[in-house]
Amino acid sequence: MRAVHARRLIAALLLAGVASGYAQAQQAAPPPRIAVPPIGFTERTLPNGLRVIAIRDTTTPTVSVQVWYDVGSKHDPEGRSGFAHLFEHILSRKTRNMPYNMINRLTENVGGVRNASTWFDRTNYYETVPAQYLETMLWTHAERMARPVIDAEVFNTERNVVKEEYRQRVLAPAYGRLRIALDENSHDTVPERRSGIGSLEQLDAATLEDALAFHQAYYGPDTATLIVAGNFDPATLERHVDRYFGAVPRRKSALPLAIRASEKPRTQPRTVTVYAPNVPLPMIASSWRIPGSAHPDLPALVVLDAILATGDNSRLKRALVFDRPIASNAATNLNDVEGNGFLAPMVTLASGTAVEQAEAALAAEIARVRDAPVSAAELAEARNELMADALASRETASGRAFALGEALVRTGDPKADDKRLAAINRVTLADVQRVARLYLKPEARVDFRYLDESKRPAGEKDNWRNPVPMPRWATVPAATGTPLTLAPEAEREQPPAPSAAVAVSDPAIAEARLANGIRLVTARTGQVPIATMSLVFKGGSATDPQGRAGVAEMAALIATKGTPTRTAHQIAAELEALGASIRADAGPDGTELSVTAPVSALEAAGRVLADVARNASFPAAEFEQERRRSVDQLQVALKTPGPLAGMVMQRAVYGAAPYGGVPTPRSLAAIGRDELVAQRDRWWRPDNAALIVTGGITPADVRGIADRLFADWRASGPVTPAPVTGAGQAGKPRVIVVDMPGAGQAAVAAGLRIPGRGDPAYPDLMIANAVLGAGSNGRLFQEVRVKRALSYGAYSALSPRAGQGLMSAVAQTKNESAPDVVGIFETELKRLAGEPLDAETVGQRVAFMQGGVARQAETSAGFARTLASLMLQGVEPSEAATLRTRIGAVTPQAAAAAARRTITPEGATIVVVGDAKLFVEKLRQTHPQAEVIPASALDLDTPQLRGR
Repeated sequence: MRAVHARRLIAALLLAGVASGYAQAQQAAPPPRIAVPPIGFTERTLPNGLRVIAIRDTTTPTVSVQVWYDVGSKHDPEGRSGFAHLFEHILSRKTRNMPYNMINRLTENVGGVRNASTWFDRTNYYETVPAQYLETMLWTHAERMARPVIDAEVFNTERNVVKEEYRQRVLAPAYGRLRIALDENSHDTVPERRSGIGSLEQLDAATLEDALAFHQAYYGPDTATLIVAGNFDPATLERHVDRYFGAVPRRKSALPLAIRASEKPRTQPRTVTVYAPNVPLPMIASSWRIPGSAHPDLPALVVLDAILATGDNSRLKRALVFDRPIASNAATNLNDVEGNGFLAPMVTLASGTAVEQAEAALAAEIARVRDAPVSAAELAEARNELMADALASRETASGRAFALGEALVRTGDPKADDKRLAAINRVTLADVQRVARLYLKPEARVDFRYLDESKRPAGEKDNWRNPVPMPRWATVPAATGTPLTLAPEAEREQPPAPSAAVAVSDPAIAEARLANGIRLVTARTGQVPIATMSLVFKGGSATDPQGRAGVAEMAALIATKGTPTRTAHQIAAELEALGASIRADAGPDGTELSVTAPVSALEAAGRVLADVARNASFPAAEFEQERRRSVDQLQVALKTPGPLAGMVMQRAVYGAAPYGGVPTPRSLAAIGRDELVAQRDRWWRPDNAALIVTGGITPADVRGIADRLFADWRASGPVTPAPVTGAGQAGKPRVIVVDMPGAGQAAVAAGLRIPGRGDPAYPDLMIANAVLGAGSNGRLFQEVRVKRALSYGAYSALSPRAGQGLMSAVAQTKNESAPDVVGIFETELKRLAGEPLDAETVGQRVAFMQGGVARQAETSAGFARTLASLMLQGVEPSEAATLRTRIGAVTPQAAAAAARRTITPEGATIVVVGDAKLFVEKLRQTHPQAEVIPASALDLDTPQLRGR
């Protein structure tokens, strides 16, 4: 099954089992194929070359406006790797009529979201806003296309931000450097060899003149496609497009977009070894080149990729993760691009596994899929998994726009995504074996070993660079003309006003109760035939016994490992064949077990869910195996600054109280299988359960399914009351530094207790937090990123619970600037508590939060999670339908009062995880009480956090 977990501390891969179970599953009748509705659209091209695609959906109150440029990192100039990505940041910021970051305000302050991204073949800029702001968004895109301001302020700020993004994506994560090595060695003589994020050295070498020249060479209507998806009038859209884009000129110094580079076939395998700091478990990978997206072999390669590693019943996960304890994780990277891609299986080793053993096992599995046909059941399963993924991606209008746009920039065909799905449905067993034999030749591979720095032989230097000389790439002619500047305020063109508002319908929530006491909550969230069914039980990780943190989470995790009538492999095969995914997670206040599936398969998937919830048997072998994998996953988190900071914060804020428990290798080792059985028997009962079903299905249909699946479930004995609170008494705030030598970046966090989710004033606190740090218009983002370029992003969030929850501010920054970020966090917290809030600011933040609530209700899985969280936190599910209105009623005075109640004079607990020698002296100048704990001595089992 495609197992999806919330980002829990002990999240690990789901589903192990025995080979005989898999064989039984293979003999079952093939499930029906999943139908994916095609994307309906209209298309036209303006005289200046701009392609315009419209995807109308009158069922949504939003519209997504996206511009896709056929310009990506493959166009990075000579000596400027990462430049297309840097330019993406630059073009998002300022124009002749928009001051710095006005685009963020125009989007978020009306309830929308925006972003941009760069990949090898394209750069896209996109917003999703209430539908009445369509014209406003079109104007902003025309501004960025025709009248960008590219000046020293924008260039220097965004370059520093991108450098922090590099540290956050590449240097801070344990395995972040592997992607750079994969790109570098998977290709020899094509531009895809260069990583899209570039390098710090080449980013530093870039100049403002480079940016001006890059824009003139590559950015214009003749390299762009405008995609509009959502609720709009076609005639009005056409009129606006003509007005704002019709006069935009073609590129001034146009360079050809096509790149003619090609590669010779690889005839000799080679091995690359990469050493990096703080790598908890070795990783291995192998890479083979594959052709571009439009090649007729790609559909079969996509199916092959799914057979290898999509879902827990896939080849690599069964062979390397579940059947034998060789790996803690197995995945593939299918780099699907226009010109030159690669397919790379990647394996994170289990503790104690020798690299050579894992390499031999991976090679054997590749040989098996290459030399012998896959089964008809495997092909059917992969096909349905891919169709289900496509169905989920198209659940919203914006999702359909992304699916169309991504395929378009790789092939030139707006119907390419639909055509690929049709081609996947035509793939045969012979096709899969043919492409495996053609592309996965032993002599055509590059093998990778990714090891901790401590494993480097004495005196050995880095040798992971490709031995083939790097080709020289195109240079961009110098820009001509005078660069644009921001117009004086009195001369600036103002953005268009919104049109008449489109009504937003809050979800209609229906409730019933089954005869056995299960509370049934349903909501239809859309017309796309996909649905989510969730069972929630009160009694989560706050009920873990002292010294046994992880009992509730392990019970959820291993519940899918077997029942008296289904082995783990049978569960996996049955669900994956349906195109279903399962989610099993225990939070502080309860456990959620859920499946997401096509509506036609929901009852069949629900049958498996019901068996797991009612009859999970926690097989002893699976328990021991999954405990080992969970410990391995923990080792990764303990070596990664961001996740580790969150773990330390939880223990520091809640101390020895139930909410403070953090699963650790020691606590997991102390748990017995009998404790999981007791957890199930005590809490997983019909009289302690709620069944939530959302998606493209009616409440009437849901009721019939619910009765058939759960009506005969009976509880024995009285139900155990859920804990009143797990928060305990608050202690004094602390300043904690976890010293992680070699960390590529520092994670900074500030944490405060907040009232429980059921507090009547909780919406007031939501708005106060939004002022502080929600989105890119929050104060933290503005102060840390926009004004000082100290981080890729700085945010605050509320983590609600039935008892006292947590408000946390987080950012990652270079080690040297960690004290600066700490100071900004403390300043902004004091400011929020000490100054009144004005009506304009609160109104903007209200709109932003209301927009997020509305978008969450557009997907089945998203709205199911909303309902589940509320119910586990002791709040009626009707809150999900009224929350948007309640947020709208928040006043400046109420939001300010909520901030004052939360942010006390004692201040917040501060946690910094990083290379302490680079910042601790400076931090102690303002925080002499700072506790420095070596990462090697950190003890998350105790509130003191120091080793025993």
